[in-house]
Amino acid sequence: MKEISSYNISVLVTCYNRKQKTISFLESLFSQANFNSMNIDVYLLDDGSTDGTSVAVKSNYPDVNIVTGNGNLFWAGGMRAVWKYALEQKNYDLFFLFNDDVILLDNAFENLVKQYSGLDTEGVILVGSTLSRITGKLTYGGNLFKNLKHCDYYRIEPNTEKCIPCHMGNANVLVIDRFTVDKIGIFPEIYIHCLADYDYTLTACKSGIGVWLAPGYYAYCENDHGLNWMPGSVPLKKRIEYLYSPKGLAYKEYLYYIKKHFPSDYIISFIKLWLKTLLPVIWDKFKNRETV
Repeated sequence: MKEISSYNISVLVTCYNRKQKTISFLESLFSQANFNSMNIDVYLLDDGSTDGTSVAVKSNYPDVNIVTGNGNLFWAGGMRAVWKYALEQKNYDLFFLFNDDVILLDNAFENLVKQYSGLDTEGVILVGSTLSRITGKLTYGGNLFKNLKHCDYYRIEPNTEKCIPCHMGNANVLVIDRFTVDKIGIFPEIYIHCLADYDYTLTACKSGIGVWLAPGYYAYCENDHGLNWMPGSVPLKKRIEYLYSPKGLAYKEYLYYIKKHFPSDYIISFIKLWLKTLLPVIWDKFKNRETV
């Protein structure tokens, strides 16, 4: 088991016009126990924020390396760009991916490094679970598939004491080691906003990389996704725009994800996307909160 201080660590975050959330995240990050005793570089991609995010970050946290986006990167594109930038700067051992709307719990960062070190192997992705400050319930973390041939999955509660294997994870709190990056790269170019973390962790799992759900919780983060279709009261033109939107049903990206991982589900997934768009009354009636 390596000493925590021996790891070179890169923290990767992307943001856009959420100045207060971004600052609150950085406050929770830089106040972590023993943060200054670890070898950590923080990279923040600001994708053209107009609310003064970069100025506020540089004023409050001058050690943060700010990378400027082109204003059209969205989440997956922003994370990919900042990841590429970090890879050009130094030979890092671990990459910590965070959403800028998480508030890290005390000792979360050090505990994640300890959990990774305790696995004592290379080729690891470590998923950190988050919970709602409002409800106290699990919001994001690790997922298991009932059958890896089909796209239905369910979120799992973390064990209180040990890492447990999972198939797929959210990148709200995610640790990826260098071996994994060398083997499967970073987020695929096709993803603009969503699904990149699901594709990446599932690809890693199928490639023999250990995808583990860390014990306990590591941050507060509210589930703000809501319903994933537009109701029938919305004009058809708007519903079709939502079908193709990177922040909507992400038609192209989603079908790529399905074809790559669950080809036997491709036809039904294609039909389902169009039914949500053309006949949303089905979803309006039953109020499903399923993922795309």
